Amino acid sequence: LASAAPLVLAFSEFDDSPEAWELYDKISFRDLCTRLGVTRRMYTEAFEPMVLTGLFAPGHECSAAAALGMAYFFVLKHQNSFDVRWCKGNIGEKIFSPWVEQMKQRGVTFRTSTRAVDFELMDVDSTGGLNVDETSEISEISTVVCKSYDNSEVRLQADIVVFAVGAAALSGLVRSSASLARYAEWRRFANLRGTSVLATRLYLDVRIETPYTANACWGFDREVGMTWFDITRLHQLEDEVGSVIEIDFYHSNSILIMTDADIVAKAKAQLDSMLGAECARARVIDAAVVRLPAGVNWYFPGSYAHMPDTRSSSISNTFFVGDLVRTRHGSWSQEKAYVSGIEAANAILGRSHTQGVIPLGPDEPHVAAGRSTVAAGRKVMKQVFGRMTPSLVDFIS
Repeated sequence: LASAAPLVLAFSEFDDSPEAWELYDKISFRDLCTRLGVTRRMYTEAFEPMVLTGLFAPGHECSAAAALGMAYFFVLKHQNSFDVRWCKGNIGEKIFSPWVEQMKQRGVTFRTSTRAVDFELMDVDSTGGLNVDETSEISEISTVVCKSYDNSEVRLQADIVVFAVGAAALSGLVRSSASLARYAEWRRFANLRGTSVLATRLYLDVRIETPYTANACWGFDREVGMTWFDITRLHQLEDEVGSVIEIDFYHSNSILIMTDADIVAKAKAQLDSMLGAECARARVIDAAVVRLPAGVNWYFPGSYAHMPDTRSSSISNTFFVGDLVRTRHGSWSQEKAYVSGIEAANAILGRSHTQGVIPLGPDEPHVAAGRSTVAAGRKVMKQVFGRMTPSLVDFIS
């Protein structure tokens, strides 16, 4: 445990600023831990599982900046309430269906089974015609070209375009659109990529007791993280005779290629190992397997330079939302995605970017003290070294 103490310096220096991201994004989280003297056992039993289940990839494939940001939000920021709060009931029924109905009542039209395949651009100063000159002034997306489920083309005239997509999808859109690829800002998005997730839901013939509704775990497969959920309790399925358990695997390319039957058997065997004889006696009477190759964002070392800001600098009517967006709020994952949506709406409407956004609470006293001490030390060092104030990363690189 004592070997983890030097990481306090990194947490204290990393303040979620663009400068901190650029510094700590250069190295992997495992390299940071190794160079700061964290023991192999401490890293393997504590930090690697945290990163596998929090960033969905092993530490040597994760940016140190992303790991520090994620751990700060989920661990240091709220040490008395680390557990995530889950929706009581089906999320689709409780949240998304009412939300969709509310938007429909406000005049929103949803085009299901329709995907964007290209974008037509127009110079912001022109009165018509497409912009085909890479050196011209900032453009706008005038038309979104889509393909429907029957492969028919749908053309949507656009005033504002919001990209609410993950890393792999954004990269794919840029790769398939010559219009977007004209701009250096957009070409860098082609460097983004995702890591894979596998979701397996098991329907058991009897009700089994589980210690918690959500359980992060690891250790069955090298470099694969897991979380399993008691859906029966989370969704309050009182009428179910047996238990419904979902097991999600992260960084799971090596498992995605297995057959559904083998995946179900593997998930059940691993669940039996964790829950014991009661679970082992239960039979799987139904199951569902969902493969999501490159389905979640991969925060690899160096990825920060390729991430989008809230508003495009080259296509002025285009905005980005999601946990991939570079913001200063300090939240992470779904919370960050939600906040980025509010910030994008504020930008579109010309409001303050903080309107409607709940800020994170103040640091706990010991965390604040550590950050103040490091900030004071860097101030003194700046007086000695001038403009280029050394960072902890500079000393261990």
